[in-house]
Amino acid sequence: MTATGQSIIAGVATSGTAGTFRAVDPSTGEAIGPEVQALTTAELSAATAAAAAAFPEYRATAPEDRARFLETIADEIESIGDELIETAHAESALPLARLQGERGRTCGQLRLFARVVRRGDHLGVRIDPAQPERQPLPRPDLRMRQVALGPVAVFGASNFPLAFSTAGGDTASALAAGCPVVVKGHNAHPATAELVGRAVARAAERTGMPAGVFSLVFGLGNEIGAALVTDPLIQGVGFTGSRGGGLALVAAAAGRPQPIPVYAEMSSVNPVVVLPGALDGDLAALASGYVTSLTNGSGQFCTNPGLLFLPTGAAGDRFLDAVGEAVRSSAGQTMLTPQIRAHFDQRAEFLAQAPAVATVATGTVGQAANAPAPAVFATELDDFVAEEGLAEEVFGAAGLVIRYPDVDSLAAALGRIEGQLTATIHGTESDVEDARALLPVLETRAGRILWGGWPTGVEVSDAMVHGGPFPATSDSRTTSVGTLAIERWQRPVCYQDLPQGLLPEALRDANPWELVRRVDGTLELP
Repeated sequence: MTATGQSIIAGVATSGTAGTFRAVDPSTGEAIGPEVQALTTAELSAATAAAAAAFPEYRATAPEDRARFLETIADEIESIGDELIETAHAESALPLARLQGERGRTCGQLRLFARVVRRGDHLGVRIDPAQPERQPLPRPDLRMRQVALGPVAVFGASNFPLAFSTAGGDTASALAAGCPVVVKGHNAHPATAELVGRAVARAAERTGMPAGVFSLVFGLGNEIGAALVTDPLIQGVGFTGSRGGGLALVAAAAGRPQPIPVYAEMSSVNPVVVLPGALDGDLAALASGYVTSLTNGSGQFCTNPGLLFLPTGAAGDRFLDAVGEAVRSSAGQTMLTPQIRAHFDQRAEFLAQAPAVATVATGTVGQAANAPAPAVFATELDDFVAEEGLAEEVFGAAGLVIRYPDVDSLAAALGRIEGQLTATIHGTESDVEDARALLPVLETRAGRILWGGWPTGVEVSDAMVHGGPFPATSDSRTTSVGTLAIERWQRPVCYQDLPQGLLPEALRDANPWELVRRVDGTLELP
């Protein structure tokens, strides 16, 4: 199942004429894999046209048929076997075990959304029966459901070649909602994208879905992405990546004659607050947990704990000593691309040279290319507040510890930081009142609040929120992980006084899909 370097448009392998590129093995810097044939913007339009043509048929599919499609995608991805893991490893340098887990997460969330589709609560059905005798005016029959937006553009992420890319969470949730998807494959792992793209195309064919329900496209530079977002047939965008890239897409979408929503996950430093009671326990274990989370995957997680707030005093000093010991015993891991490593070097150098920042410890440079040494730095709370640049994200294994004198000043500082995906509190029963004072602040800053533990690692479930206030995401009202993600690709439609024969099946009195529905304000089970 060797990759050919072609896009996949409506199930057909398609060559582009805009030029070629190759993936790079980040551990060696050498070009690998096939010459990928980039599409021109004109060639791209075949994918969006196919998606638009598929939309009427696909949005009308019955829950069971759509669920079976999602499950078949998972089956087809698993059927690729070791080739998929080995290809992703060669293109990303991510460990094999990590990629095996990521494949499991990818297939697991596809099957989870299949269950969501069968359950049907994402349709949000509400029925307010007519009240012809109501005075002074009768009430009409009103019925509401959520409908799919239309064709969706999804951008593959560099740091998750499977779970946030071709058939990742954005694609799974959009397909579950009834939206055809056009994926812009990430140029760092094109062969991985192609193998998964073929799996999705095979699943569409096996389950009788319209061919245009899925396409995978490759392009050079930013032009192809901008063309995809501004194509009038695209009705929504999912993106995971840098703040600059996400904001460019938001601006492009807003500048269209018909603006469309962009759900961009962009930038987060995920503050961790250590309260005094947490320093009465095993400091070595606490420090080890922090450094492990900070350096895991070379720190290339959107939930990496980039900022840690630590009390001043002797106990905090001992914790920082334990952190330094753990960092010095750590080694650099290969980063995803040379460009990402170069940006990491710039940010780490900024921290190292900042006048009010001290270097706690650095690890050792990894043996492979693009494997910079992990590092932890420290500063005082007043200096952190005074220098805005200290709060910026470092995408990689470098963290900043901020020493704070009291919870009141800490709360004030936390209230001024940007929006985050996560915020974590470490404490004990003795810290409950301090934590209670911080929670209202953290609720305004983050989409997920943790007590204990570390933010890296995101469970795919009904209750998960992987989003947050800007700039963590471009829209804080939703999530890119978990079943709530399906709501990004829907909008409500109300039907007034339609006869039963014209109503969508989800709204008919007989409830043929056996949905949970809210009838006259009361939740009714099928």
